Amino acid sequence: MPATTPVARSKTVALARVIDCAPKGYTRYTCGTVSSSKANALAQKFHERYGIGCTPAQRLTRRKKGMANALLVMYWPEQTESVEWLLLATHGTGLEGETLREITDKPRLTWLGYELFRRAEHGRTAWSWRRPKEEMQEHFAMIAELCNKRHESALTAYLQRLANQPGFHGVREQSRRLFEESRRRGYRGELPFLFHVQKISHGERLQLHS
Repeated sequence: MPATTPVARSKTVALARVIDCAPKGYTRYTCGTVSSSKANALAQKFHERYGIGCTPAQRLTRRKKGMANALLVMYWPEQTESVEWLLLATHGTGLEGETLREITDKPRLTWLGYELFRRAEHGRTAWSWRRPKEEMQEHFAMIAELCNKRHESALTAYLQRLANQPGFHGVREQSRRLFEESRRRGYRGELPFLFHVQKISHGERLQLHS
């Protein structure tokens, strides 16, 4: 069976893969941007060096040998000239050639415009994404301005854009706070529905050469 790695065409798919893999020990990272014409070659290079397309059985063998396992998250929208990538790795040997940071380090990992963080959920630790603090301040300021000027139709559209952002727990909680702020400032329109991110596929498969 040929080795493959997923390619995410949407931010939600790319970000969901990160929080699916972090609890499995993929807590070291490096990231960057590559032109779409070189993205296949980058994935191939990472597979040859770090086995990003390894099967679960191969990953188990690597772990028993004390080697790190790695995976590549690629955000590659259709008809785009650049690809955002995030290399995640477990602890172990083999990635000494990369400058890796821990996802628990500060400043926190911010990727595709969202900040990764941990939260308590039913007595365990769960990972999620949220908007950075600076962006939230901008949203509060914009809501205040639109409410003060009584631009209700513009505010309705603005709140809908917020609701359309990826529905991770952290993002939804922030959206609720922003919606509450609009209500506090006198907005009487209907508030948008906030969708949860469902369990989704990690993306199309990009074939790699072993």
